This record gives sequence, structure tokens and C-alpha cells, in this order.
Amino acid sequence: MTPEAAIYIAKGLCILAMVGTAIGQGYLVGKTMEAIGRNPDIEGSLFSKMIIGVAMTETTAIFALVAFFLLK
Repeated sequence: MTPEAAIYIAKGLCILAMVGTAIGQGYLVGKTMEAIGRNPDIEGSLFSKMIIGVAMTETTAIFALVAFFLLK
């Protein structure tokens, strides 16, 4: 395997990581909205926890994006 091929494979894995985090964020937000729909009284508590969860999930996508651009 040439070094150029290895770089392309690594970049593809970075893209998969970014796609995975997008799917995870959608799932997280969807399930939170579903829980709020079932029990509207806990909206404030769930919403703040959802924001923290989405921010933590987004860091994975940011790390993958940085790795994507660092690979040359």
C-alpha cells in the first residue's frame, strides 16, 4: 500500500466519523424531543442536558475535521 492510499483511507475514516456524529446528534435530539413530548414538565432539565450532550458529541466531529485537514 502506498502512503498516498493510506492517506485516502484515513481521510475516508475521518469522514465516516463526522457522518456518525451527525447521526448521533440527530438521534440525541430526536429522543430528547420525544421525552419532552411525553412529559413537558421536565423540559428545562432535559433541554440543558441535551445541549451539553450535543456539544460533547460535536467535539468528536471537530476532532475528525481537524484530523482530516492535517492529513497530507
